[in-house]
Amino acid sequence: MEKRYRVTLTDSERDDLRKLVSVGKAAAQKLVRARILLLADQSEGGSSKSDPEIVESLGCGRASVERVRKRFVEEGLDAALNPKPSQRVYERKMDGKAEAHLIALACSAAPEGRSRWTLRLLGDQMVALEHVESLSFETVRRVLKKTNLSLG
Repeated sequence: MEKRYRVTLTDSERDDLRKLVSVGKAAAQKLVRARILLLADQSEGGSSKSDPEIVESLGCGRASVERVRKRFVEEGLDAALNPKPSQRVYERKMDGKAEAHLIALACSAAPEGRSRWTLRLLGDQMVALEHVESLSFETVRRVLKKTNLSLG
């Protein structure tokens, strides 16, 4: 079966990849991608291994090999070696006003029957006071850590 995305490296690209792999001073994922390209290289002097052979020799997934091969052909060497930056946009749960309410609540006396506030109690109380619609204890922890405020 003919490959849709054929990796053909130039001599300089092959030398750069070999140097990168031999030095080994890069992120592990980058090194794996470099090895995939070296093994998939179908130009003269390249390894020209099939995807199953690459998967077997590197212990990575078949989809990873296909993805690296495709990115190299469509976008070039740098794109194939480096991961895409995340496009995900995180919406903030709390604005500055809500954070101020949380800090004031954490500094106040603990609820009756408790010796101190917990992260979950603070989150539940913020929802009960209708400062936020929902709030995880992890968000509470991050806000308090940002202000160097300890519950202890």
